[in-house]
Amino acid sequence: MGIDNQQERHRPGQFKQQNKLHKHGRHRSKGSIDNLNKGRVSVKFLTKRANKVVKKEERKNQLAQIRNKKRAEYLEKRRGISDAPHMVAVVTLSQGIQYDKIFEQLEKADDDASVTYTTENHVHINLPRFRQRFTFVRVERDELFNVLDVLKAADTVLFVVSVLGIDDWGDLILTAALAQGLPTCAVVLVGLELVLPKKRQESKSQIQKAVNSWLPDEKISVLEKPGDALNLFRRIGNQKQRSVQHRDRHPYVLAEAVQFVPDEQSGRGTLIVTGFLKGKPLSVNSLVHIAGWGDYQMKRIESPAEPNPMGGAGGEAGDVRVLAEPDADKQEQLISENIPDPMDAEQTWPTEEELAAADEERKNKKKVKRVPKGMSEYQAAWIPDSDAEEEEDSDEEDEDEVMMDAREDECSEDEAKEESDDEEEEEYESTTSELPPPADKYDKEMNYDEEKETLKKIKDARLDQMFPDEVDTPADVAARDRYQKYRGLQSFRTSPWDAKEDLPGDYARIFQFQNFNRTRKRVMDQLDECSGAYPGWYISVHVANVPETVYRSRGAQPVVLFGMLAHEQKMSVVNMVLKRPNLVLDASAHQPIRSKQRLVFQCGYRRYSACPLFSQHTNGTKHKYERYFQPDATVVATVFAPIMFPPCSVLAFEEKSDGSMPLVATGSLLSVNPDRLVIKRVVLSGHPFKVNKRSAVIRYMFFNREDIAWFKPVELRTKYGRRGHIKEPLGTHGHMKCVFDGQLKSQDTVLLNLYKRVFPKWTYEPVVCSNTVTPME
Repeated sequence: MGIDNQQERHRPGQFKQQNKLHKHGRHRSKGSIDNLNKGRVSVKFLTKRANKVVKKEERKNQLAQIRNKKRAEYLEKRRGISDAPHMVAVVTLSQGIQYDKIFEQLEKADDDASVTYTTENHVHINLPRFRQRFTFVRVERDELFNVLDVLKAADTVLFVVSVLGIDDWGDLILTAALAQGLPTCAVVLVGLELVLPKKRQESKSQIQKAVNSWLPDEKISVLEKPGDALNLFRRIGNQKQRSVQHRDRHPYVLAEAVQFVPDEQSGRGTLIVTGFLKGKPLSVNSLVHIAGWGDYQMKRIESPAEPNPMGGAGGEAGDVRVLAEPDADKQEQLISENIPDPMDAEQTWPTEEELAAADEERKNKKKVKRVPKGMSEYQAAWIPDSDAEEEEDSDEEDEDEVMMDAREDECSEDEAKEESDDEEEEEYESTTSELPPPADKYDKEMNYDEEKETLKKIKDARLDQMFPDEVDTPADVAARDRYQKYRGLQSFRTSPWDAKEDLPGDYARIFQFQNFNRTRKRVMDQLDECSGAYPGWYISVHVANVPETVYRSRGAQPVVLFGMLAHEQKMSVVNMVLKRPNLVLDASAHQPIRSKQRLVFQCGYRRYSACPLFSQHTNGTKHKYERYFQPDATVVATVFAPIMFPPCSVLAFEEKSDGSMPLVATGSLLSVNPDRLVIKRVVLSGHPFKVNKRSAVIRYMFFNREDIAWFKPVELRTKYGRRGHIKEPLGTHGHMKCVFDGQLKSQDTVLLNLYKRVFPKWTYEPVVCSNTVTPME
């Protein structure tokens, strides 16, 4: 056997140093690697099929497509390009401007333009040069509600100003339009040729300054030559469109033709509203609301031929196609109130054990009834124990709702007459001018009863502002009976209050959501679901069961049809944030408004009247009731009204005895929440009679010992910041000994706060055909 002389090879251990390999050649790009692989894909990419490898050229192509799509969407939104013509509402802000001259210049702006008129006096102008269509709507400035209704559906508002400037009525129109939600606007100056050439630039600068105080960064245009009208078309057609959120989430139609087919038997009929649909798609199964007319159902939606198409050749007049008809199972119903079931909370018939236990309890319990004299025991058995107390309680509640403070409870009819006579002698001052009007004519134009009421309201509001919620304790009625529905709270902010406690019967008629925000989100997600017509279509909506009297009393009111969202026909408790407008010309805008005074509200597309409750706008769970809406305050108005989804603009008008309706408040919809706690506060005041180091004798807060014992658990406070409580009554005339956390001052006032929840009254009334009412003289 031979011997192997070959040397054994060294085997490196675990501590051998491993150096990196040298990188040969230049850096390779991804393209060279792809060419080298020639389409071969690594195994790790084959196992991850979800992560698709996108090459450089594909990424560039995708980015270019996304960029072009966003650019087209932006240009479409900026220019408002759609199948429907661009609707322009022409509103004058100065007196004496003639509409005929303005429309004549617009119609003659381009020789190639085609002009047609509708039955509602709208002007269609097609401009082949710009490839756009325009619809100009003439809005008479005398009726504020008509102006607001047209602005709800207009794409652009063309404000026309003369060289005389914006008058008082123009200020009111701008205030109401801005509060409602102003769409895209343009301002035109007319009558500049009447000014001397040297003064024209100065006049234009003054008008520009006045316009910028209302519409900042809005440049005015001049309309005096044919070329100015063409520039105006170019500006209106290319400017960015402003979004009005509460309008754009509804389908809406401004009627270009209105036809009524009466039904002789029922006194109602079918209203056919024809126009271009805008906003969102209109479902035939939903409800529609006509501004000033109410809520209705639809019979069908048709598609007639357009009156002035862009190509110039429209369809025949009789060419009508039915787009959709309602489904009886899916159509919304006109049910606005919940019908309460009186047997809803009834129990089943009690068992024999329950009857035996009730008899035993009745025998052991002693009952005390108030029985009239001469009534037998058998007759007295039919009188419930709580009848007399409930009747007194309801009387006190009604009295408390009507009277604004306890001082009015003490006044008798004779004293009221004497006070009114004194006020009549003192409240008026005579004013003279250079040319005084005749006395008889001036007296006929004045309403002195309304002035007396206004003066009394101003005095009461000023007194309430100086001494908030302070009332005098009635001397002839026990305080424990007068304020038996009130309670004391240790802390108005943190003390608990059950929102479902002692609800009135009207709360059984309303609808309440378990989660309002979730319902709102679900409704907004269903806006694009449609079974009828889409925006941009020229349609005819057949509205069912419209009263003939409403149509006959229409007058010059424009017909604006809005498609309603789900639940918007149902009644609930609506809370609105209001503030006073800055109107110098109107004295009503600076006068206090009493709570529960009837106002006319315009909430979104709906207009109605109600008597609101005013409360403070705070972030807490409880909100203090306000007796008066002061001119410099911001309050929340609570009313029973149909449901609306915020954000939504709100305007409030005050009804005057002469028929005028001045604008008194503007704001927005806060919430639809029946559980919002509006707490009324009553402050009873007393004065120190004897002051010791830690205690004091207080008088004039109560007038008998029983009232002091009744309100003994309620904490006291003073206007100088001391806190205390009632220790014991002294005597029989209402003096009481109180203990405080420090020594009182002799000029201090002791206060006792009592609280009660108040609810709005069912005073909702829809305003029908409001075009006959002039908002302001």
